[in-house]
Amino acid sequence: MADTSLNPYLRAQQAFKEAVDTLGVEPAAYEILKQPLRSFEVAVPFVRDDGSVQVFTGYRVQHNDALGPTKGGLRFHSDVNMDEVKALAMWMSVKCALLNLPYGGGKGGIACDVDQLSEREIERLSREYIRAVSLVIGPDKDIPAPDVSTNPQIMAWMVDEYSRIRGENTFGLITGKPLVIGGSAGRVAATGRGLVFATRQLATELGIDFSKSRIAVQGFGNVGSVAAEISHQLGATVVAVSDKDGGLYNPAGINIQDLLEYKRVNRNLQGYPHAEPIDNKELLELPVDILFPAALENQITSDNAHNIQARIVGEGANGPTTPEADRILFDKGVMVVPDVLGNSGGVTVSYFEWVQNQTRFYWSEEEINQRLESYMSRAMADMHTMHERFGVTLRKSAYLVATERIAQAMRIRGWLR
Repeated sequence: MADTSLNPYLRAQQAFKEAVDTLGVEPAAYEILKQPLRSFEVAVPFVRDDGSVQVFTGYRVQHNDALGPTKGGLRFHSDVNMDEVKALAMWMSVKCALLNLPYGGGKGGIACDVDQLSEREIERLSREYIRAVSLVIGPDKDIPAPDVSTNPQIMAWMVDEYSRIRGENTFGLITGKPLVIGGSAGRVAATGRGLVFATRQLATELGIDFSKSRIAVQGFGNVGSVAAEISHQLGATVVAVSDKDGGLYNPAGINIQDLLEYKRVNRNLQGYPHAEPIDNKELLELPVDILFPAALENQITSDNAHNIQARIVGEGANGPTTPEADRILFDKGVMVVPDVLGNSGGVTVSYFEWVQNQTRFYWSEEEINQRLESYMSRAMADMHTMHERFGVTLRKSAYLVATERIAQAMRIRGWLR
């Protein structure tokens, strides 16, 4: 028999099954949640620069809309397939319900290699995809956003094409747009900032003073660098950071503003004079209060989980902790802010963008950040309460909080009998 343990769709189904059983809600809740309400596969033909026509396969999945229109990213990648998109849509349902956003989960993609396409070809492909799915998406139906290999420019082409089809500007169709056509202030830094807000709330729940904590950050890209910068601004001591080429360690603390300027000039961290070189493996095992793995998946495994000294692991990356490592950390008292919350600052500010588009009233970056802190902190507190109620990991608690809210909406709407 084929090994199904690596199938993300089956894993997502299992997580919902465990949540429904733990909560004791109606079995019908799982029967609805175990599969998307709607799944679409479309042909996306477009004209190449040489005049030839190529056809790619596109997908859009709407998992559950009991709480509101579905919401989720759109990725361009050669490995995109229906099972992956279904699983990601289910994961987005958890994220949105956990954050108490009025959304269900959605996801989409095109199976293509953008590295083999010119910019004009990517534009034509983006517009054709929107034409193919235009009848099943909309500001009150399903709202896409950037994901793997997509960006604000692609979102701009897509919202323009949809607006042409509708005959009116419909900026609320898509989030993650450029500021000039309805994007939101604070969106670029939202994921790293949200990670810090969620982790600081957990520290408060555990009686840890975040401003006096020692922090290590694996990954110094958009998420990790922002998390390091915000932590530094809040008074924490960032003792180590790293990128793909290696890291830096200074037990007395690193001046993150100075390091960011050094990286801007030198393009990497190597050679920074105020810290010692360290590799990524060593960074994970440093004696710190908080560890932010914000780089790649599967960084904390059964091989090194016993050596983790941090009291809190805040996941900025997707899947940096394996299931085996998660159990080891839980057993030794290390609390993990799971990726389903840790990197959900992006979808939260995307919600703010959608609200601003719908009302035609735009907030300042300061207002966005204040709202983001409120949503992330509240979600973390809800998860911790569920953790104390059932004695499970925060990762499982996230599914419990989300499933309870979705089930309540389905029950009130008459979906459950």
